[in-house]
Amino acid sequence: MAEQTKQLFARLIAQGFGVGLAPWMPGTFGTLAAIPLYLLLQPLDQGLYLLLTLLFFGLGVWACRVTSDAMGVHDHPSLVWDEVVGYLITMAWAPAGWGWVLLGFVLFRLFDIWKPWPIRWLDRRVEGGFGIMIDDVLAGVYAAIVLALCVVAL
Repeated sequence: MAEQTKQLFARLIAQGFGVGLAPWMPGTFGTLAAIPLYLLLQPLDQGLYLLLTLLFFGLGVWACRVTSDAMGVHDHPSLVWDEVVGYLITMAWAPAGWGWVLLGFVLFRLFDIWKPWPIRWLDRRVEGGFGIMIDDVLAGVYAAIVLALCVVAL
């Protein structure tokens, strides 16, 4: 693959197919863009859902590294593939229904913005594509745990 084509493909993925170019709140728009992808994946077998989420994570590590290197900026706000993967993690064990989709969205955004330990620590210290992705992965894990507790409580 020619270098220019590789960078274009990586940027397309990393910026969430253009959603990351939103003039304000690109992370929120990136998370919103994850909802249709989640709805497409939701009916799949749990193992396949998790495998695809893992593949999307690996793709994100690569795409975010290539794009951030080309931009010369680590974790530019337009890089939103990490929000897509984080939301998919949040929703991995969620029941069907729009209420859960919305609650998962709110919980993921809260943890992504708040960045409780060790998310903030990792966000500041881990470089490259993995560093861009890992804080949102953990925000997704935290949100998934709280979402699961809500499911049990109801």
